[in-house]
Amino acid sequence: MEMKIFIAGANGGIGRQVVEQALQAGHRVTALVRDPAKLPVNHSKLHIVQGDVMRPEGFAQELAGQDVVVSALGVSGGSLFSDKPTTLYSQGCTNLLAAMKQYHVERFCCVSASALDISPNLPWFFRLAAKYVIQKLLKNMYADLRLMEGIVKASHTNWTIIRPPRLTDGQTTGRYRMEVNGFLKSGLKISRADVAHFILHHLDDESIYRSTVEIAY
Repeated sequence: MEMKIFIAGANGGIGRQVVEQALQAGHRVTALVRDPAKLPVNHSKLHIVQGDVMRPEGFAQELAGQDVVVSALGVSGGSLFSDKPTTLYSQGCTNLLAAMKQYHVERFCCVSASALDISPNLPWFFRLAAKYVIQKLLKNMYADLRLMEGIVKASHTNWTIIRPPRLTDGQTTGRYRMEVNGFLKSGLKISRADVAHFILHHLDDESIYRSTVEIAY
């Protein structure tokens, strides 16, 4: 069934995969990007909107008639050694949710990170690394992601928060595990392509509405 999908962060690693896979599946896509040149995709069902998620006046009207909003926002250069204070996730999602409410869009999917809450199912050395290395080096990004999750959970929408572990540039396999409102055992990595695959195959999955989902190989 064709759906109308609005994607924020459409030229990022996961966002671009969502765009391309959604078009391949026959959906209509509206892609929000600050620089259209960074999304060199041409398709009759693709509408590219030049704008900034931090400035809702430039994109809010594009949510009229959409079936679902996907947030694949990510800070530029977000590596372990380039963490800087940010409000991209929390304010960006606040703006998206306000526009959704204005235009009566109910379904929202957003990408977060598995290391926000350390899984008790991970080996002890991975738990230590997550707590004392990853969470410390990415403290600003994780602080904003945690704020974002709280805002999303308090929203009016049928939300799903997706928490992937370490992301890779591997191919789409469609073979991964998921855990709803819980923790996977030894979930250490997943490709951006498979995160996008999960999103697109669960857009109307009511069993994960208002839920947090871990996905990994």
